[in-house]
Amino acid sequence: MRARARQAFEEVEEWIFDLDNTLYPAHLDLFSEIDRRMTAFIAEFLSLTPDRARALQKQYYRDHGTTLRGLMDRHGLDPEPFLAHVHAIDLARLHPEPALARALARLPGRRIVYTNGSEAHARAVLAARGLGGLFGEIVDITRARYEPKPWAGPLDRLVADLGIAPARAAMFEDIARNLVHPHALGMRTVLVRSDRHPDAGDLYQHHEPADLPPHVHFVTDDLTGFLEEIAG
Repeated sequence: MRARARQAFEEVEEWIFDLDNTLYPAHLDLFSEIDRRMTAFIAEFLSLTPDRARALQKQYYRDHGTTLRGLMDRHGLDPEPFLAHVHAIDLARLHPEPALARALARLPGRRIVYTNGSEAHARAVLAARGLGGLFGEIVDITRARYEPKPWAGPLDRLVADLGIAPARAAMFEDIARNLVHPHALGMRTVLVRSDRHPDAGDLYQHHEPADLPPHVHFVTDDLTGFLEEIAG
C-alpha cells in the first residue's frame, strides 16, 4: 500500500482538499451544529415547524446538491445571510494539529481548499487547526457561483481558472460521490472515510481498500498518516 500510494502521487503538484470532515476529524461533529442551524434558518425563513423544515432541508440536499442551492432555486433565497447564519458555530472543539500541518507542508506544489461552505468558515477552521498559511487558494461556494459539489461545472472552472493539469492533481473528499467528476477529469482521488456525514446512506458508503468504487483510488481514515506515507 505505501509503495503503491507513493508511486501514484509522485507527479502530483496540485493538492485539492475538501474542508469539513476532511481537514478535521469527523468525530468532532462540527457539521451537526451547522446542520441544526440550517434547520432553524429554514423554519424561520419559510415559517415552518422544525420537523417540516428539517424534512425540506434533506430533500433539497438530495435534489439540488446542497440545501442552499435548493432554497435559492425554489424560494429565491439570498445566499449570504444563510451562509453567515449556518457557519456561526463554536470552533472550540478544533485544535491545532502540528503533524497534519507538517505533512501538508511537505507536499510539493500548490495546496487548495475546495468547499461547499463559505470562505470565512474555511479560514476560521484552517486557523483553528493551525493550517492557515498552508493553502494558496480557497474556492468556496460563492466563488463557485453557488453551484455545489458534486456538480461538474465549478470544478471545471476551478481547473481552468487556476491552470490545473488534472493528471497532476489529487482530490481529497469525505463524500464519495464528490470524487466522481475529479476521477473523470483524470485526478487521483482519496476518500477520507467517515460515518458522521448527516446524509449518510445512499449518498455515502464505507468501502474497504479492496472494494472501492471505480472513481475512488484510495481510502483512508487517517489523513495525516496517509499524507506522511505519500510524502515518503
